Amino acid sequence: MALYVTADLHLGNADTVDKPMEIFGPLWENHIQRLKENWCLEENDTIVIAGDVSWAIDFEQLAPDFEFIDRLPGKKIILKGNHDYWWSTMSKLKEFAKPYKSISFLHNNSYEYEGVGICGTRGWITEPGQAADIKVLNREVGRLKASINSCNAEEKIVFLHYPPVFGSIECREITGVLEENGIKFCYYGHLHGYAHRQAIHNEERNGTRYFLAAADFTGFKPIKIL
Repeated sequence: MALYVTADLHLGNADTVDKPMEIFGPLWENHIQRLKENWCLEENDTIVIAGDVSWAIDFEQLAPDFEFIDRLPGKKIILKGNHDYWWSTMSKLKEFAKPYKSISFLHNNSYEYEGVGICGTRGWITEPGQAADIKVLNREVGRLKASINSCNAEEKIVFLHYPPVFGSIECREITGVLEENGIKFCYYGHLHGYAHRQAIHNEERNGTRYFLAAADFTGFKPIKIL
């Protein structure tokens, strides 16, 4: 048994989804096939998929992507990314996902793996030149706190979609929660292409070590955590 993480699968298996990822550079060529080939989990393993799972805009478009994910070995815990437009209420998500036995959702809740807590939310960071969206930021801070507080494990790992630190930018509202709760490890996605150069990866800031798990950064291979 092992715990893994990945992010930003950007699937689009439905015929009605026209999002060829190759336009974002050669790293994305045949990326769905590469995801399948590099999937290193076994059936008893668990993976957190930290957002931007699918380009689908509704459950009908999402179904082929969940079928693809469900066929891959291991248990999958999914959190929301900024492009997951299909995301809905938890009751609707759980109802839709009933046929996909290996898939569950991380949203205002937590899980435990071998005594280690799995916590997280989408997160937020203000991009350069943009005004902070205080309402969204406060909501994500609240969801992160709710997830951490729901977990009884002594050691907790946090998974986010947005990077809480990026180059010289830091979302103190998010990193402060991590520090206050003694979170030693945080994994995130969202960053692609040129942004990889400014990623804070395998680097510690104020007691928390941050890792970029975006699929194109890791060669479309999950990162083993435990």
